[in-house]
Amino acid sequence: MSEQADELGAPNVGAAIEALLLLTDEPMPAIEIAQVTRAPLPDVERTLHELSLEYTEQMRGFDLREVAGGWRFYTRSECSPLIERWVVDGQQAKLTQAALETLSVIAYRQPVTRGRVSAVRGVNIDGVIKTLLTRGLIQEAGTENESGAIFYKTTSFFLERLGISSLADLPPLAEHIPDLADLDAVLESVASGD
Repeated sequence: MSEQADELGAPNVGAAIEALLLLTDEPMPAIEIAQVTRAPLPDVERTLHELSLEYTEQMRGFDLREVAGGWRFYTRSECSPLIERWVVDGQQAKLTQAALETLSVIAYRQPVTRGRVSAVRGVNIDGVIKTLLTRGLIQEAGTENESGAIFYKTTSFFLERLGISSLADLPPLAEHIPDLADLDAVLESVASGD
């Protein structure tokens, strides 16, 4: 690596700009890029314009645009049909086993807190809850008075996807699952650490 590359922290100004812009969620002003890269502002501005033009000429899947006082990568508009298809197909994707188990606990025990679902499943469910919320299968249903924990319940979209009109239409739980009163006792003992 050359002395300039060592000072820059990247092979060249263009590579430095690309690396920074891949990390940012908001437009990054050229002055900020110059400060971070320790490159002269005119060099950074020139490189930003050259990269933007280069990406456009090569019809890359992304575009470099100056908006809201800064620079940011965006998906190229000509790729919109592809992105739309990916987003829609992603919503059609099957749920993982963990998501199905979590959804089942919520469906049968609702409204229920994340902690209670975790106690039943025996694992952390934070990521799964986020997935189920994003897909519109569950929603928040208030908070618990004592702890402030959020209650979750299924949505009408959940019923629609299952092809049922109410929770009463859910199939009965298997015979080997403890009675609901026994399950409450088990959950209370797990939650209290007894």
